Amino acid sequence: MKVGVVREAKTDENRVALTPAGAHALVEDGHDVLVEAGAGMGSLIADAEYTDEGAKLISDAAEVWGESDIIVKVKEPQDSEFGHLREDLTLFTFLHLAAYPAVAKALSDSGTDSIAYETVQLPDRSLPLLAPMSEVAGRMAVQVGARFLEKFSGGRGVLLGGVPGVEPGRVTIVGAGMAGSNAAQMAIGLDADVTVFDLNPVPLRHLDQIYGGAIKTKVANPLDIRNAVAESDLVIGAVLLPGAKAPRILTAADVATMKEGAVLVDISIDQGGCFETSRETKHSDPTYVVDGVIHYAVGNIPGAVPRTSTFALTNVTLPYLRLLASHGIDGAVAMKPELIGGINTRDGAIVNEVVAAALAG
Repeated sequence: MKVGVVREAKTDENRVALTPAGAHALVEDGHDVLVEAGAGMGSLIADAEYTDEGAKLISDAAEVWGESDIIVKVKEPQDSEFGHLREDLTLFTFLHLAAYPAVAKALSDSGTDSIAYETVQLPDRSLPLLAPMSEVAGRMAVQVGARFLEKFSGGRGVLLGGVPGVEPGRVTIVGAGMAGSNAAQMAIGLDADVTVFDLNPVPLRHLDQIYGGAIKTKVANPLDIRNAVAESDLVIGAVLLPGAKAPRILTAADVATMKEGAVLVDISIDQGGCFETSRETKHSDPTYVVDGVIHYAVGNIPGAVPRTSTFALTNVTLPYLRLLASHGIDGAVAMKPELIGGINTRDGAIVNEVVAAALAG
């Protein structure tokens, strides 16, 4: 099998889908690994590190796409890449099709079989391929939120941890899953005043047990969220319905009640966003202001720390990629049944029911 790795085409995306160690494993399995020259440079991985492990370096992205049986990526294909899609190709990457219907159409029209990292789900409902990027995004949300709260970044001029005699900044996190719990960990580590909302009391109990009540936990309802947001310096949206569009947790009217210079970070933007005022931004132009509130809605937050993110992503995707390369989709699903939920398109159709419903709605 020929496995291709291309340089990411999404704006400001510096991650790469495979590390040299991953290439080594695939070559040891008997596969050919084709790497576009420079694909790893954004993550400080030199071309020679791939060729030293037996990968073949190719200067032209179109050639990598054309020669490969499987293309492994980080982000969804961009408009410039749609022409490379074809019916005898398998694509393994983040897709978030509910937020990108044009990508869904391109995949369906081309007949490309696609497997999305974010909809591979274990029986316990955990998302093993999304988890490390959710960890990064959650931690980054607090880091960027703290930065944009600084006065010279346009914010309120609030230090999240405060100092003795001065109250800390107030952080509200909506969603206690992987991203939200990691955001809470970072925020409480900075000694902020942290409140976490979730519809499910189970992860709230878990946070309470870990932090001994240092984090305030509340079962989510619109009124309590609205009241907390109005008093917050930093609000982080970390809600997720796997494969579906993110639910809206704040209206434009809610945002208008927030403090001047407060910061909203929408981790859910790659699933359409969870604030009514959200629109996707990029790392080189990450924020905009609505009603005096700074919005950070970058669609690939982990791309800000590409080296960390690249290695974390390959750690979890490589075992599945090796199965796909050695046994094809059906064989890999037989050995790892959770992959069935990851199949978003096959034979020209949207086959994930949640994704299909989101696109139809």
